[in-house]
Amino acid sequence: MATDLPLPRAARQAVTVLFFMNGALFASWVSRIPALQAKLGLSHGTLGLALLGMATGALISMPLAGSFSSRHGSHRVCQVSAALYCLALPLLALAPNAMVFMLALLAFGAAHGALDVAMNAQAVLVEKAYPKPIMASFHALFSLGGLAGSGLGGGLAALGLSPEAHYALAAALLGGVGGWLAFPRLFQEAEKLPILGKHPVEGTLPAWGPEKRRLLVLGTVAFCVMIGEGAMADWSAVFLREITGATEGVAAAGYAAFSIAMALGRFGGDRLSQHVGPVSLVRWSGFLAASGLALALLGGHPVTALIGFAAVGAGFATVVPQVFSAAGNTPGVASGPAMATVTTLGYLGFLIGPPFIGLLADVASLPLALATIIATSLLLMALAPSVGKPQVISKPARPPGWPVILKPKAFHPDATKPA
Repeated sequence: MATDLPLPRAARQAVTVLFFMNGALFASWVSRIPALQAKLGLSHGTLGLALLGMATGALISMPLAGSFSSRHGSHRVCQVSAALYCLALPLLALAPNAMVFMLALLAFGAAHGALDVAMNAQAVLVEKAYPKPIMASFHALFSLGGLAGSGLGGGLAALGLSPEAHYALAAALLGGVGGWLAFPRLFQEAEKLPILGKHPVEGTLPAWGPEKRRLLVLGTVAFCVMIGEGAMADWSAVFLREITGATEGVAAAGYAAFSIAMALGRFGGDRLSQHVGPVSLVRWSGFLAASGLALALLGGHPVTALIGFAAVGAGFATVVPQVFSAAGNTPGVASGPAMATVTTLGYLGFLIGPPFIGLLADVASLPLALATIIATSLLLMALAPSVGKPQVISKPARPPGWPVILKPKAFHPDATKPA
């Protein structure tokens, strides 16, 4: 829908910076996990438990960030959480033992979760002021931030820079860019948005029924994708370092390969969906992710692992946007509750995936633990029909001869007064 109102380009640029900043900070952390694991002498199981602290912090902060955003504005939550996110990153490298490391991850995860909720709330505000969808471009910038953070981490590791110096440099650089380019230009009030018309009234989900079942299936699809994203983020570098014998610099490139493939896939996702359809796109995406991870696990070489991780990123890239689109267009359910259901299940997979992989790797082996992501990727192929256009079941027509029951008109006290 075209509009003569000015587009909020400054706010869009600010939100873009936040997405990039979030991805770069997160990738900076994961790129040096092997070095921190070696420094603290952590087993796979202990590292998995420590990663559970990050998941716990995010799960605690996400609902709080949503509540604070509605009361005080998402722009304030963005500013505070982004600052805390930058401050928490160097604490990870300064932790002297596993317990302090877990507490630092708890704080880091809380800041990450709060920023994720608040920046997506800002993205929704900006998108409503545009005549076409732009949400996918924001998430593509998160992937580009992951690429930049991984590349920086790999380069600094190859130069012999310690994680302490790396994290301090990344926090100062990204915090300065965010404070300069993003913070002053965020939307401060929803009323300032140049949006035509009224917002629809958000309803609640039905207790049970086809709508609820559809959303739970879509949430399962998001869960399968994001459990794989979490595993790639936290364990790809460890796999390259320990299983394939890659150097620390090459190991950090594992998440970079995953991120760049995902970013490219997200930039072209809308066009692919129009060409092949969402159901076929999700089916082929699941197949590509499963095949890529199988290549990485069975190849036993850094090159095949990097190619495989890139294939996983390309496979995962377009699935979540298709899920969000399908959930938002579920008949009979308001978009707010629908998106909340699907997003919660998806983030749950992202948060519990890394600690689950670590605990299973301690019991069995890391390749076997990562092989569970092949199973969840294949499950995407079976659940792909859920992203298709739902069939609307029409109500049965009134049988002939049944009386027509007219609803009485609402009584108005002024109706009996003479004109």
